[in-house]
Amino acid sequence: MREPGPGSLTPTQRRLGRDWRLATLFLAPTAVLVGVLVLVPIVRSMITSTTERHGSESVFVGLDNYLALAGDDQFRTGVVNSFVFTAYAEIFKVVLGLAAALLLHNLGRGRALLTGLLLVPWVVPTVVTAFSWRALLDPIFGSVNTLLTASGIGPLLASTHLVDAWPAGWLSDASLAMPSVILVNVWKGVPFFTVCFLAGLKAIPTDQYEAATIDGASALQRFLHVTLPGLRHVITVTVTLSSIWTFNNFDLIWLLTQGGPGDVTAPYVLVAYSKAILQLQYGAGAAVTLVMLPVIAGLVFFLVRLLRQDAGAGPGRVPLWPFGVLVAGLLAWASPHIFWKAALILGVILLIAAAVGRVVSVLQDKGGRRTSSVVSRTGRGVALTGLLAFVLGPLYWIAVTAFKTEGQVVARVDDLWPAPWTWEQFGALFTNQPFGRWYLNTLMVSAASTIVALVCAALAGYALARLRFRGAQGFTVTVLLTYVMPGALLFIPLYQLLIGVRLTDSLWSLVVTYPTFTIPFATWLLAGYFSSIPADLEEAALVDGCSRVQAFGRVVLPLAKPGLLAVALFTLTNAWNEFLFAFVFITKDEFKTLPVGMQSMIAGDVVPQGQLAAASLLVSIPVVVIYAFGQRFLTEGLTAGAVKG
Repeated sequence: MREPGPGSLTPTQRRLGRDWRLATLFLAPTAVLVGVLVLVPIVRSMITSTTERHGSESVFVGLDNYLALAGDDQFRTGVVNSFVFTAYAEIFKVVLGLAAALLLHNLGRGRALLTGLLLVPWVVPTVVTAFSWRALLDPIFGSVNTLLTASGIGPLLASTHLVDAWPAGWLSDASLAMPSVILVNVWKGVPFFTVCFLAGLKAIPTDQYEAATIDGASALQRFLHVTLPGLRHVITVTVTLSSIWTFNNFDLIWLLTQGGPGDVTAPYVLVAYSKAILQLQYGAGAAVTLVMLPVIAGLVFFLVRLLRQDAGAGPGRVPLWPFGVLVAGLLAWASPHIFWKAALILGVILLIAAAVGRVVSVLQDKGGRRTSSVVSRTGRGVALTGLLAFVLGPLYWIAVTAFKTEGQVVARVDDLWPAPWTWEQFGALFTNQPFGRWYLNTLMVSAASTIVALVCAALAGYALARLRFRGAQGFTVTVLLTYVMPGALLFIPLYQLLIGVRLTDSLWSLVVTYPTFTIPFATWLLAGYFSSIPADLEEAALVDGCSRVQAFGRVVLPLAKPGLLAVALFTLTNAWNEFLFAFVFITKDEFKTLPVGMQSMIAGDVVPQGQLAAASLLVSIPVVVIYAFGQRFLTEGLTAGAVKG
C-alpha cells in the first residue's frame, strides 16, 4: 500500500507510527486478554514458585523449590519421559505424515475424500482416542492381540524380541507402555502433519519439478532437491509447534495410563499436576513447570531463527544434521530398549519406500512406462490401504461397539459386525449419565470461545499485517510466545486466580481461560492470511472513499473467508477437545464438558464400553461433519496463512 510522505504525518504519527490510533483500537482486545490470562499468570507463577504452603499460609522460601528438583527422582523421570515421548512421536509423525501427503498429492480422483478420512483421528476428542485405544490394546479382550495372534504376527513379534511375551500387555507392561502411548499419539497427530504437508506441496511451483525432470533427475533426486527444500518452512513450523504441544501433553497420557505402570509414562506435566493439585503444593508444582520454560524458549528461538533464514534474513542456514545426531544420541541413552526397535521399524518403512521407488525408476529408464505405472499404482494402493486401515480401524471399532447389546459387549462376540444392531447403549447413556448436560456445556463453551477468538484474532491479525505502528514486531513476538506457552505452565496460576474470584466449578471458568490457547494461534494464522491478500484491493477501496475500517469490513474480511473458517475450525476443535483446564477447574457433574464427563464414567476397572462407544460417536460426529464441509477452506487457510505466514 502506498505510504504517505513524511510531511503529511503529524509529530505523534512520526513517533508512534502512521496508524497507531487504529492499531491501538484493533489490538486492545487481544492485548487485554493475553495480558490478563497469559502474562500476568506467568508472573504470578514465578512468585508462587518461591513459596511453600504451610497449613493455610504460604511462606517465602526463595529458590528452595527449584533446588529440591535436582534431587527429585520423580521430576527427573518425568522430564526424560516427556523427551522420549516427544522425540519418537515427532519422528514417526514426520515420516508417516510426509508419506501420506505425497501419496495424496499425486492422487487424482478421491483425494478430497481420502484427505477427509485421514483427518478424522485429529478431529475426534482426545478422550475418544484414549478410550478406543485402551479397549483395543486390552491384553485379554483387545482386538489388537486377537488380530495379531490370528495372523501369526504376534508370536513373530515375541520370537524377534520386539515384545517380551505374548499375548502382550501393551499398556500394563513397563517395556511396552511408552511405545504404546507414542503409537496412539502418532495415530492422532499424523493427520495434522499430512494436511500441513499437503498445503506445502501445493505451494511448490510445478516448473521446479519439470526443470529437474528435464535435467535428468530421478524421483529420489527430485524429492531430495525439490520437495524437501520446498517443504522446509512447513516442516520447521509444524515440527516445532507439534513438539511443544507433545512435550506438554497431559490428557492423552493421563487417560491412557495415568502415568503408569509405576511412572514409566508419567510426563513432567503430570508431576506438576500431582504436586500442585493433588498435594496442594502450588510452589513446588509451579517450579516444575517453570524450570521447563528454558526448553520451550529454546524451541521458540530455534523456530524464529529458522523462519528468519527461510525469509532470507540473518546468517546462512544452520545445518540440521548435528541436531538430529544429538537427538538420536540422547534417545539411545535415555531409552535403549525403545531405540533399536524404533530404528528397525523406521528402517523397514524407508527400505520398502526406496525399493518401490527404485523399481519404478528402473522400469521407466528401460522404457516400460506401462509396467512402471502399474507398479506405482499398486504400491500407492497398498500404502493407502494400510494407512486407511491404521487410521480408521479404531474408529470402526467404536462405531460397531456403540450399536451392540450389553451382552455382546461383555461376551466379546460379533466384534466386527453387531448381530443384532441396537440403540440400547444410547438409551443407557442418557438414562444413566447426565450426558445431555455435558453436551450442552461443551457446545456453549466451544461456541463462545470460537466467537471470541475470531473477533479478537481478525482485528489483531489485520493490525499486524497491514497497519504501521511502533511496537508491531514486539507484539508479534509476544503473540508467538503466548501461542507456544503450554497449558501446563498456566493451569496452576489460573487455578489460583479462579479460586480467588470464585469462578471454579462454573462454565465461565472455561469461557474465560480457553482464549489462552485459541487467540494467539488464530492471530498468528490470520496475520499470515491477511498479508497474502493484495494490498491494491484495499487501496482501491480507500481511493473510492472508504475509511480504513470500512475497507477492512467490506474488502478484506470477505476475501479472508478461508482463513476465518480455518481459524474457526481449529478453535472449535481445540475447545471441543480440551481436557486439562476442564479437568482441573471443574469438579461438579452439572458443569463438566464432554471430555471430562466421559472420563468420569470410568470407575476404577469398571469401564462401560458400550456407553462410552455411544458417547464417542455422538461427540465425534458433529466435528467430523463440520470438517467434511470445511476441508477445502482449511487447506486454503493453511496454505495462505500458516504456510506463507
